[in-house]
Amino acid sequence: MTSFDFIEATVAKVHAAYLDGSLTCRALCEYYLKRIEQLEPRINSIICVNPKTLEEADRFDAYVKERRRLCGALHGIPVMLKDNFNTTDMPTTAGSVALKGWVPQKDAFVTKRLRESSALILAKTNLHEFAIWGETVSSILGQSVNPYDPTRTPGGSSGGTGATIAANIGIVGLGTDTINSVRSPASANSLVGIRPTIGLVSRAGIVPYSLTQDTAGPICRTVEDAARCLSVIAGYDPDDAETAWGVGHVVEDYAKYLDENALPGKRIGVLESLFGKEDVNRSTNAVMSEAMKVFEANGATLVPARDDIDQSWLTSETSVHLDDFRRDLDSYLRGLPTDWPVHSMKEILDKGLFHPFSESNMRDAMKLEVGTPRYLEKMYNKIGLRTRVLKIMADLRLDAMIYPHQQQLVCKCGDSQRQRNGVLCSSTGFPSVCVPAGFAPDENAPVGVPVGMEIIGRPWSEALLISIAYAFEQHSHFRKPPAL
Repeated sequence: MTSFDFIEATVAKVHAAYLDGSLTCRALCEYYLKRIEQLEPRINSIICVNPKTLEEADRFDAYVKERRRLCGALHGIPVMLKDNFNTTDMPTTAGSVALKGWVPQKDAFVTKRLRESSALILAKTNLHEFAIWGETVSSILGQSVNPYDPTRTPGGSSGGTGATIAANIGIVGLGTDTINSVRSPASANSLVGIRPTIGLVSRAGIVPYSLTQDTAGPICRTVEDAARCLSVIAGYDPDDAETAWGVGHVVEDYAKYLDENALPGKRIGVLESLFGKEDVNRSTNAVMSEAMKVFEANGATLVPARDDIDQSWLTSETSVHLDDFRRDLDSYLRGLPTDWPVHSMKEILDKGLFHPFSESNMRDAMKLEVGTPRYLEKMYNKIGLRTRVLKIMADLRLDAMIYPHQQQLVCKCGDSQRQRNGVLCSSTGFPSVCVPAGFAPDENAPVGVPVGMEIIGRPWSEALLISIAYAFEQHSHFRKPPAL
């Protein structure tokens, strides 16, 4: 028996317990495996559990017993990995029956970095099929649900990671983000999600949606754990040319920037156009109003940013997610074995290997091409948008800007997400940290429905954003675990 408190465990607490002998990796993993058995029928968020979990845990325990030290930054830390990261020891399905049973021969760059840090991949988590929308519905597993309110989705597309980490299954989570998909589940599950600057983290070995906008990032219960994870996965990868832009910008240890006194003197812009103005937005706005007081109470200055950046315009006029989708997915599918049933999006559609929720997006993508005048117009708009955001920050002398990730509460199961603001960072490629901002009361949610706040910064400003997010977290402590 151990006296270790498993609920809301962090990397630092687990590592301290490993070293003082009050916890073993086997005991931690046994706890999570039992929790999966108990909770998975309710949240439906795990596609595959690592069958060698306890075997790997025993190896980590033997290392500590023999050498009295840890063997990596994430030594023995159970990770929940979205099932679109290639793994050589478990299938990688991207949530689609079209890839059921597919086991890649090479790990994704992020997977490789996790293993090199001695992390233990506990499970592969559900996602919206091919990561193409925000409700986390797949043809492999179906609908995942929100642990705070089982009538709602967990956000998406990385909702399986969000639901499990929120439910205290695993410690570190990984997701991908093309439009909203790291920050949406972070917001919906009272978690911290980091979407890094495009080029900071490699996309090699991830089933792609839009390589113009795709990236990967951590989804964790604390800013500190997210910072530790980002330190592990950031870096140059010759298999992803975009990471050449990150050379000279990667910080070796983002956790060094955790400073609870980071707010005094900071100028934080409030991007007013990304706050909803309708009745459906009242509960989110009320939560945000209270959350923003934390900045001013701790020495930061809130500055109204009254630019008319509009969420619907951002999606329609700057995002090329669907335009890229067929090209980039087909490129991945062509790498499957010659005897695999499908090698293109068209073949997936022709054979009906998809969830009905995904069909309209896939058929829309089939009609689109990269390089058309309309595509080039959107790419040109991206350039203008980057300059526009930087000018707002320069004119107002801002360190960062804030807004709710979603202008209304995360949607009910069977509905579609509306008014998500994540597209601003997706289209600019700028970094963002989403942090818990509080809860809105709801009859189906004993703790409340989580609301998340995005903190956006200039390119390569992850360290600054982490320091701001950490200080906000330490002075607010808004996160609460779900009542399960």
